[in-house]
Amino acid sequence: MSIHVVGVVALVLVFVLGTVRPVNIGIFALIATFAIGVTMAGEDPKEVLAGFPADIFVLLVGVTYLFGLASTNGTLEWIVERAARAFGDRPALVPWLIFIFSSLPTMAGALGPAGVAMLAPLCLRLGERYGLSRRMSALMTMHGSCAGNFSPINGLAIIAQKAAENNGLHVSGTALFLGNLGYNVALAVVIYFVFGGRTLMRDARAHRVAVSERVLVAADGATIGATGAAVTGGTSAGGPAKGGFTELLGHPKTPIRLDQVVTLIVIIGVAIAALVFDFDLGFVTLVAAALLHSIFANYFDGADKKIVWSVVLLICGITTLVGAMQRFGTVEWIGGGLADIGAPLLTAFLLCLIGAVTSAFGSSAGLIGVLVPLAVPFIAMGGIDATWVLVALVISATVVDAMPFSSVGALTLSTAPEEERPKLFRFMLLWGGIMIVTAPVFTWLAFILPASLA
Repeated sequence: MSIHVVGVVALVLVFVLGTVRPVNIGIFALIATFAIGVTMAGEDPKEVLAGFPADIFVLLVGVTYLFGLASTNGTLEWIVERAARAFGDRPALVPWLIFIFSSLPTMAGALGPAGVAMLAPLCLRLGERYGLSRRMSALMTMHGSCAGNFSPINGLAIIAQKAAENNGLHVSGTALFLGNLGYNVALAVVIYFVFGGRTLMRDARAHRVAVSERVLVAADGATIGATGAAVTGGTSAGGPAKGGFTELLGHPKTPIRLDQVVTLIVIIGVAIAALVFDFDLGFVTLVAAALLHSIFANYFDGADKKIVWSVVLLICGITTLVGAMQRFGTVEWIGGGLADIGAPLLTAFLLCLIGAVTSAFGSSAGLIGVLVPLAVPFIAMGGIDATWVLVALVISATVVDAMPFSSVGALTLSTAPEEERPKLFRFMLLWGGIMIVTAPVFTWLAFILPASLA
């Protein structure tokens, strides 16, 4: 049996076993990689581990360590408290603020994992403070990051355009950016209304009416404070906000301690080093976290236990298996067969589907450089503008970053409390599966089919 067929079957079995048995999927993936590499590819153990994502390992460990420290000493809560006061009594806007905040790093040129690593803990904690569904907060964070993926200065846009130019294709950078942005904004609208946006708007209106009525009936006007803290109530899609939206703002400000000030400075410094000066985010966070923990050890008791080793094992195991399949030529083998189909519209759809499936379990940045050359023989057949084929292809390959096996998904998953992580993992797996199925269909309908008829 072909090694390519065995690889695909093994990948499916890994997920089936990891779903029905209480064993981390990453363990099954590492076992499958070893078995296929040694028995069918003739590799030794060192070669088998050639695809182990050391960079992702360091990134996940460093980021979850640093934000574990920030959570343990209360720095995250202090930031969220200030943000809640700044947003005021506007819970219906919070999901959109999360989406916009998450898009800014990628629009400014950062790759998705770098931006999400910095913002996901804050965005999800802010959503929790306002009683938002954790599912909504997670999806708005991930798709906000995806929305900026192909800005003209983003690494993914540069990779896609260089790969196209190296193969003699001209691609519109504006079309890449706006097509991807529009698709993720449309998804954000769906997410907002499916996961409780209407409830947030309804509760916010009801609360404002309640405040107005209390002001009108108050005899001396003294029963209502400046923040309206005497009025309670208000719920959201994720359940009642803690004490209601206004009581949330009525607590006195918590003074900040020296260790929290230093933690905040460290987080900002790490963000600047990674996003502005392009330092390796994994090692920067690891060094910063270790120094911070050493200096203020009394405030960080047990913080190193917040490194999410289960997520690290999951992502590294899956990425190692997918890396082996790429090394064996499985992706190229599948793509090469598509060019022989001879039906341009069908081939375009299958290319998008392969991009979605493959990228869901690997690095979007690495795979885009592989997927674009795979599309060249098909595009050379003519009939469909190369720009629109690549727009559909790159959207299909990146919107699946909401899967928990991508670095973006893994970093988002790692921010959830340990007891809620399995539930969020299952939800992200379901949502990612929906993205794998729907992205090729909708991008084909929105971009490829109209281009073929033009």
